[in-house]
Amino acid sequence: MERHLAAILAADIVGYSALVGADEETALRTYKGHFRALEPHVALNGGRLFKKTGDGFLAEFTSVADAVACADTMQRQMVERNAARGQSPEMQFRMGIHAGDVFDDDGDILGDGVNIAARLEGLAPPGGIIVSGRVYEDVIGKVDVSFTELGPQYLKNIARPVTAYSVETSFTTARPAAQSRPDKPSVAVLAFDNLSPDAEQDYFAEGITEDIITSLSRVPWIFLVARNSSFSYKGLSVDVRRIGRELGVRYVLEGSVRGAGNRLRVTGQLIDAETGSHVWADRYDGMLDDVFDLQDQITEAVVASIAPGIR
Repeated sequence: MERHLAAILAADIVGYSALVGADEETALRTYKGHFRALEPHVALNGGRLFKKTGDGFLAEFTSVADAVACADTMQRQMVERNAARGQSPEMQFRMGIHAGDVFDDDGDILGDGVNIAARLEGLAPPGGIIVSGRVYEDVIGKVDVSFTELGPQYLKNIARPVTAYSVETSFTTARPAAQSRPDKPSVAVLAFDNLSPDAEQDYFAEGITEDIITSLSRVPWIFLVARNSSFSYKGLSVDVRRIGRELGVRYVLEGSVRGAGNRLRVTGQLIDAETGSHVWADRYDGMLDDVFDLQDQITEAVVASIAPGIR
């Protein structure tokens, strides 16, 4: 696999999971219409679309200035499309751009250049564009946009902090529209993080998360966000209060899995999405001799601990 330098544009729709939950058919039709209108701008700016992500996309550019110009054009067009949307739901993209070392894997692009662009995109406000310091240095004075420095950003699974800049636009909004909440306690269970170097633990982490979701779904007085909606934040460094607004929930449950030899430690914490404060936290230790028994024990303990507390 040959390495090369590229500018990567990462984009997705803000709050798409909640829009799908409200009206899946309308949300999908609206998004496809936006995507068909925006996709040609990638090629027009010398780029190549190399991956679709359900509610977003990743594009590669040889020129950093072209990547920024493309993102700016897309966001401006989205303002016009939303203004003329009629009865369709409003949709806004957030975008991140980074220039870095990548490599081609049978048409797919991998590497830190892609990972950092995706993390920066998660920091962007609705209608916004966040770029890395490397992009800023390459384009300042070459494109007709202004920037605001955001300082060093500690991005998930990225070893060193990345200096980020916000592209100043008149169409960026401060925050996504809040989703209405049901009249009973509402919870979103995020995908548990695998903190061990063993990639196989990802399977266990997802299993724990799904079991907790299944168990909580049986509690009639709790409104639980669907797995597909909560898992859309997997791998992203997103403020819990923002997740609460986008998914329309009061509480967010998150956790991690860490292994050492045959021992395993799972931690969980319940956070009030309005204040960002912890409501409950605990940890569970066990052996890997019987993974399914350990999953059951942890799931029962978590559900038993948080359900009465929320009520």
